[in-house]
Parts: sequence; C-alpha cells; structure tokens
Amino acid sequence: MSIAYDVKDLDLAPAGRLRIEWAEREMPVLRLIRERFAAERPLAGVRLSACLHVTTETANLARTLQAGGAEIVLTASNPLSTQDDVAAALVSHYEIPVFAIKGEDNETYYEHIHAALDHKPHVTMDDGADLVSILHKDRTELMGNVIGGTEETTTGVIRLRAMAKDGVLRYPIVAVNDAMTKHLFDNRYGTGQSTLDGIIRATNVLIAGKTVVVAGYGWCSRGIAMRAEGLGGNVIVTEIDPLKALEAVMDGFRVMPMHEAAPVGDLFVTSTGDINVIDRHHFEAMKDGAIVANSGHFNVEINIPALAEMAPEAPRRVRPSVDEYVLPSGQRIFLLAEGRLVNLAAAEGHPSAVMDMSFANQALCTEYMLENADDLERTVYTVPEDIDQEIARLKLKAMGVEIDVLTPEQEAYLASWEAGT
Repeated sequence: MSIAYDVKDLDLAPAGRLRIEWAEREMPVLRLIRERFAAERPLAGVRLSACLHVTTETANLARTLQAGGAEIVLTASNPLSTQDDVAAALVSHYEIPVFAIKGEDNETYYEHIHAALDHKPHVTMDDGADLVSILHKDRTELMGNVIGGTEETTTGVIRLRAMAKDGVLRYPIVAVNDAMTKHLFDNRYGTGQSTLDGIIRATNVLIAGKTVVVAGYGWCSRGIAMRAEGLGGNVIVTEIDPLKALEAVMDGFRVMPMHEAAPVGDLFVTSTGDINVIDRHHFEAMKDGAIVANSGHFNVEINIPALAEMAPEAPRRVRPSVDEYVLPSGQRIFLLAEGRLVNLAAAEGHPSAVMDMSFANQALCTEYMLENADDLERTVYTVPEDIDQEIARLKLKAMGVEIDVLTPEQEAYLASWEAGT
C-alpha cells in the first residue's frame, strides 16, 4: 500500500468496513450527495485535510468527499474518539490516509495533525478548530495553498469567531455547526442520546431516580436534559444566560447555580464549551459516589487537575472509562472517560441518522466554498439557507414524509402589505 498512515492495526479493517456499511444504511442524504459527486466530480484535484472524530459516520463523509474527487487525509479531533477498526478500514478498503489511534497521547495527537497538514490542503475541515489553530500558529508556510474551510462544532466556531474578531483568521470558514439542520438535530438529538449512551455503557447505572445536573442549556445540553428526564432522571440545569435559564425553567427543569446543585446531584454532565464549569469547590460539596462526565469538545469543563490535587492517591480505574478519585474525607468521585467527550470515548458517538444531516452540510459547504471562494472574505460564514433547506427536504423525502406547498394565492398574501384585518 503506497499511502502514508498511522492507525492501530490494519487487521481490524474487515470489522470496520462492516460497521461503515451499517452506518450508511441510516445516511440516505449523504448517499444521494455521494452519487451526484461521483457523477460531477466537483472536488476534483482538491487537497482536503480533515480533523474529525474518526467514526463510522465520518468514514461515510470521507467516502463522499473522495467520490467528489477530493484527495482527503483524515486525522482525529480528539485522542479518545477514534474507532480503530474504522481507521483501519479507511486505509485498507478505501485508500484514504488516516492518522488516528484511540488513546494516543497529546504528543502523538499533534503529530497526527501535523501529518494531515503535510498534505498542503486547499480546504480544511475541522471539529474544534485544533487543525486551523496549528495551521495559523505553526504551519503558516502552508497558508498560500488554502482556499477555505468548514467547522463542525460549537467550540470550534467560538474559537474561529474570536480569531476573525481579532483579525487573525486568514481564510474564510463556513460554520457548519450553525446550520439549522445541524444544531437543531445533531446537537440536540444526537448529543442527547449519545451522551446518555456513553454514561450508561461506562457505568451501567440506572438513571431513573437519580438527580442529574446538566451544565448549560444550549442545544447540546437541551438534548442531554431531555433524554435524562426521559429515562426518569430528576434534572437540574445550571446556566449563566438568563434567557436560557428561563427557557429551562419553562421546560420544567429546576435551575440553580452549580454550587447549590453540587451537594444534591448524583450525576453531573457538562456541555458548555467553557473552562472549569465544575471546579474545586464543587467537588468538595459533592456527595460520596458522585459521577462526573463531560460532553463538551475539550476536557477543560471539569477541573481535572484540581480533582487530582485533592485526591492523595492516584485515581483507580474501576471500570473501563471510569476513574475513582478518593478525597481525604473518604468521599469518592467517579470521573468518566478522563473528562473527554463521554459519548465518543465511552460509546460510539451520535447515531448515523442524525450525522447524515451534519455531514451532508460538510459536503455541500465544501462545494459551496470552492465555488464562491473568490467572493468570500477572511471571516466565519453561516451555512447558506438554500443548502440548509435542501438537506431538510432530502431528509424528509428519505423518511417518507411529505409537507404542504404554498399556493400562488398564499405566496401573494405573504408578499403583500396591503391586505389587512
């Protein structure tokens, strides 16, 4: 095999291929795009470096981009999110270079990002903006090749908008995360289901009857709160935004500051995109046996260094993805998945049916970026409404759902200011 790669074990490839094909069954929109891309080749000759979670769904996106003519290299956007059999299958069966190994240390993680950038990309595709950040800080010699990029997640969009505001972003990027067909569905239903899936796989605890504290009430946290409640959890929401807090109250959840929630919670889940949402004084107030998990992109939402300092002994691995920290008082706190995304580190990430829309956005926004690059400035763009609408239309069609169409009379009425009471 002539392509460069760094994966755990190529012998895992046959199992990975079966899982990729299984995921494809639930991704009809991306499949339709792949068929068109294969016929039209809109990405022919484009070098694309993607820093994404290496999952079965990502594999089907990579296949779609490859069908469109892109020369794609894939690296992981999190050290614990790679599915090693999928990485092997992409290399062996689809000849897509992959640099990703589940559990890789930070040094290897960044070496892999540099390997993806060695591809000298025309387009970047990021999930968390680590690749874009390294490109801007350490690999500026490659900037002349770059046409544009896309960003998958809330955390990455926040970082990129900060770069644009400071005037340091050097090429246009489309915020795929902000598409209605992404954040309304992937963030809410995907994160909601997969986060609870990861927690249950890691712990096998019964959610019913537990007090579940959800940090934040953005789209991801909404989904987590919804699914925890659906499993019988007594949900508390913590927030810093009065509008979101009010919405949580009116959705039927208790709302309070984290320091008040800490003594009563059994299970804590963060998904805010900010640092130290659960901090030292919160750990001190928690019950013996409290379980703490994160579903935000980076492992900074839980102050893990503070927790480690508080525990006299090194944590004990009591189950896969469960570390027990014992404080001097004898109080035990269980940290899931080393504070990384619990849905990917302890489970399989979002269901493919919802990633179908997110990755359809990635594919179509890459095509849009290439078609319109000359007219775009060095800033962060939202997904064009016509792309959002087309993806929703295709998803409904695949689900066998039909909707109404405005009559000419109704269109005229909505466009008129003259009709009154």
